[in-house]
Amino acid sequence: MLFFFATDLHGRTGRWNALLARIEAERPDAVLLGGDLGPHGLAPSVGGDEGFLAGWLAPRLRRLRDRLGDGYPRIPTILGNDDPAVLVTDLQAMQAEGLLEHAHLRRIELGPVVVYGCAWVPPTPFLLKDWERYDVGRGVDPGAVSPEEGRRSVPVEPHVVRWSTIAGDLDDLAGGDDLAGAVCLFHSPPHDTALDRADLDGRMVDHVPVDVHVGSVAIRRFLASRQPAAALCGHVHEAARLTGTWRDRIGETEVLGAAHDGPELALVRLDPADPAAATRELIDPVGADPG
Repeated sequence: MLFFFATDLHGRTGRWNALLARIEAERPDAVLLGGDLGPHGLAPSVGGDEGFLAGWLAPRLRRLRDRLGDGYPRIPTILGNDDPAVLVTDLQAMQAEGLLEHAHLRRIELGPVVVYGCAWVPPTPFLLKDWERYDVGRGVDPGAVSPEEGRRSVPVEPHVVRWSTIAGDLDDLAGGDDLAGAVCLFHSPPHDTALDRADLDGRMVDHVPVDVHVGSVAIRRFLASRQPAAALCGHVHEAARLTGTWRDRIGETEVLGAAHDGPELALVRLDPADPAAATRELIDPVGADPG
């Protein structure tokens, strides 16, 4: 099987056009989208009044499906911390059309491969909190803003925000499943890996050094204990540039990142039966981004 993985496209139409062109040319079995799909937060975007997903992306996916017919891939999709949760309505409408599948906290079977999706990230310094959860407990790193503060595009019951954790949701998602051969689709990378290394060297908050590794402890522990075949992640754009690699390993789990801080599309290609052989290509954008 051929899977594509892309993430953190942030509404950059040149990247999206490049991805759509590669899908049409190579006909992958599945395209996994790892979040931060549209422009930052609630910023204005292409797509007119409908917004980026419904107004720009959905029509292009419809045209792609018309051209590919039975060759149109499955597209498990999660949102990221820069995507407001109001966009879930657009994802649900696109799912009803068969354009993609919303994978957050869901188990999706792609033939013999099961994909587990989770969009949560640990608390960040950013104010949009729709996709933030406490990680393994109610602490936050120096400089981060608690999920109980900030702002949300969709209201959430205060007790859910206060007591829910990424660790608990991952346990609920996987249950007693055997994850051998599974693929996990995350927005956050696991903590203390080559993929969660942020450009925070020397940064201090109230005389306390800031951790340069900003990934999820819960995700790291989950991967170490459950050992899926592969974990796909994004979120930290500069990590591959700072560490010189876009991949890491936790036990037998290949951890693959497609976040990128250049203008290109970072496209990961993998066979889920052999994720150690995955490749990543930087592809020039197709067409100019508006503005």
